[in-house]
This record gives sequence, C-alpha cells and structure tokens, in this order.
Amino acid sequence: MAKFIFKMPDVGEGVAEAEVVEWHVKIGDRVEEDQHLVDVMTDKATIDIESPVAGTVVEVAGEVGDVIAIGSMLLVIEVEGEVSEDQAEAAAEQIGDDMSDAPTSEQVAERIEVENPDASDADDAIAAAPEHAPTPAPTPTPVAGTAAKVLASPAVRQRARDLGIDLAEVKPAEDGRVRHGDLDAFLAYNAGSGFGAAGKARADETIKVIGLRKRIAQNMAAAKRHIPHFTYVEECDVTDMEELRAQLNAARGDKPKLTMLPLLITAICKVIPQFPMINARFDDEANVVTRYGSVHLGMAAQTDGGLMVPVIRDAQSRNLWQLAREIGRLAEAARSGKATSEELSGSTLTVTSLGPLGGVATTPVINRPEVAIIGPNRIVERPMFVSDGMGGERIAKRKLMNISISCDHRVVDGHDAASFIQGVKKLIETPALLLVD
Repeated sequence: MAKFIFKMPDVGEGVAEAEVVEWHVKIGDRVEEDQHLVDVMTDKATIDIESPVAGTVVEVAGEVGDVIAIGSMLLVIEVEGEVSEDQAEAAAEQIGDDMSDAPTSEQVAERIEVENPDASDADDAIAAAPEHAPTPAPTPTPVAGTAAKVLASPAVRQRARDLGIDLAEVKPAEDGRVRHGDLDAFLAYNAGSGFGAAGKARADETIKVIGLRKRIAQNMAAAKRHIPHFTYVEECDVTDMEELRAQLNAARGDKPKLTMLPLLITAICKVIPQFPMINARFDDEANVVTRYGSVHLGMAAQTDGGLMVPVIRDAQSRNLWQLAREIGRLAEAARSGKATSEELSGSTLTVTSLGPLGGVATTPVINRPEVAIIGPNRIVERPMFVSDGMGGERIAKRKLMNISISCDHRVVDGHDAASFIQGVKKLIETPALLLVD
C-alpha cells in the first residue's frame, strides 16, 4: 500500500488559492478514479475536482470555507501499489482545460441579489428558473458505505430544514432534483403530520458564509463602502403601455410574447443618449469615468444554481421582438447553466426587479463599477383623477408602477437622475413614442 498526496491543482492563470465549498468524501471513504471529490471556488469559477486515482481517503485538508493554496495538500489517498506523479499532473491539466469557458464567480456574484422575478405579463425581469424547469445536474456516484446525495439547491435544503423534512423522503417530480414544488407536494400529501405546523420551534444553527454567498457579501460590502448612493423614485402610469402590450401580443403571430420588460428597456435606451453619465463605469482607482455609446444591459435572474446575470448586448439596437427573444434565450441559458463568460460580463447598466414582491419602492445597491441601477417595482391598480376630455376630471382605475434608480453621487448628480427617470416616465406613459425611431 502507498499513500498518494493529491495537491490542490493549478485551476487557472493567476489563481493562488481556492476556497473549499463542499466535500463529497470523508476520511475512510473508498473512491474510484475520476470520482467527484470536492467543490472549490476561486475568483475565476467554481470547480469540481475529481480523483486521479482509486483508493481510500486517509486525510483531507481543511473544512468547508477554508482556503487552500495552489500546490498544497488537498487530500491523501491510500492506494494499492505505486502511483506516478504524472497522474496528478494530468488531472490538474484537465481541470485547467475545463476552466477555459467557465463564467467567473465575480461575474455571477457581482450583481445585486434579486428575488425571483415574476414571469407574468405585469412583472418582467428575466424569469428565474421555474420549480420544475429541466436543470441538467450530474448524478453523483454513491460512495461505498454511504447513501447517495439528494440533489437540491441551498434554498430548498434550508426550507426543508426549517420544516423538519428529510429530503431523502421527498420524491422529486423530474430529473432527480428536489425543488420547492416537490416540498409543497410532500406537505400536501402529509397534511396533518406536523410538518410546518405553526408554533413549531427549530434549533438555532450557525451557518458558515461560503462560496457564492461569500462572494456576494464581499461585492455588496465593497459597493456600499466605496459608493455614495442616492435613490430617486417616481410613480408612472403604465395603463396605456399595458394596453399597447396586449394589442401587440394579440397580433404577434410567431413572434415571442412581450412582457413589460422590452418596452421598459426601449424607453431606457431612447433616453440614455441625453444622460451619458448614467450608462457608464467609474474606475475610482484611476479616477476615470468611461461613458459607453452602447447599452449593455444586465438583468438579474435567480436560478437553482445561484444568482445569474446575463447581459443583453447592444440593447439600444434591438426592437421589441428582438429584445423579447434575447431575454428568453438568456433566461434559458441561465436556467440550464449554459450561460457563457461573455454572456455574464461587461454590463454598463443594470436593471433589477423584485417582481410581485417589489413593494412600493426599492433602494437597489449599485453594481460596482457601474454608476446606476434601475429598479421597476410592482404594478398596482388604484383610483386616480384623470381628464374627462372636456376640461374636467373623473376618477378612473389606473395601473401604476414606481421606478427606482440608485446612482453613484460621485458621478451622477441628483438633477440628472431625476431628469432621466422623468424622460423614461414620459415614454412609458405615452407608449406610442416607443415605436417611433
């Protein structure tokens, strides 16, 4: 028997260390060659590391959340006979090759955390993955002596813990991954069994902040620490815009269905040229502001795999149907985990929405180094005084939506932010102007 020391491989150019996100083996486990050992996260990506040899794990380096230097011992595997160091080098090279197209964790985590946007006609951020959207996920190889791992997102696991549900008892509807809908079905089937009962206390727990959540925390802290934020909110009457959208959808033929989002993006792009400081990035170390001629619009989407923010390239050059089609394509790429590094980077302005949870107003945090972020809020119906066409007023039911904008006060003046939103308001309240070049 010999001990094979598997060192943390070189997982990318310029990467000096990696954080342990999740161990898939423990001391005493038997592993096979190419078996999934551990997930690690760097500033470049989250990486699955596989075993270059078969044997028994006798030592592991660090716990979840620990940072391990490249070239340091990752784990020790006891093997039969002698093992060449070339096997470890070959494994490291393969991991490096797999990294070539991986989106970086900064690209994924750099945006504001956003709740699942509603996919209904009224709320229109890029839709998060539906409860039973097909999400490719590899089936982990059961380790000898242990049960196969239940596939579920961190949010589903947390909810199951809160409800006192053993995920192993929940039958997934498809592809082997337990989702919120599966928990709902389990609760309905076991009604009266005490799951989720009111007043049921659960034990306190300490959760280590690691992986993507850690990156989000770091980026949000940096944004608030470096950027003097201010937020402006304006109420807009979107009744006529919603009527126009319904008419366009009724005559769309084989075109994609329009949500409110393509119309809002069109309004933003039409007004941006008058306020170039809003579509910009600020390098505060070099003290340089870059104002962009094209609008590369970042849209946040919450998926089972975490927060993804695809970028709509050259949004100003696309019509409503092209925007709708690109939103749908990027949403599917985010849901399936197939979004490329290029599709997740390079935004010059971000739009974020809480969908039906949007409330009256939001104060979104700027995605550094951008200088502004726009947040459409929930559409509500309220009675309003409107013109009766004869010089008087009448009360009518109208659809209203607040639009929030947070800006970097070092670059954007309050007057400019307010004037920009007033320009957007004029267009969406007179939606025929959106169709005029």
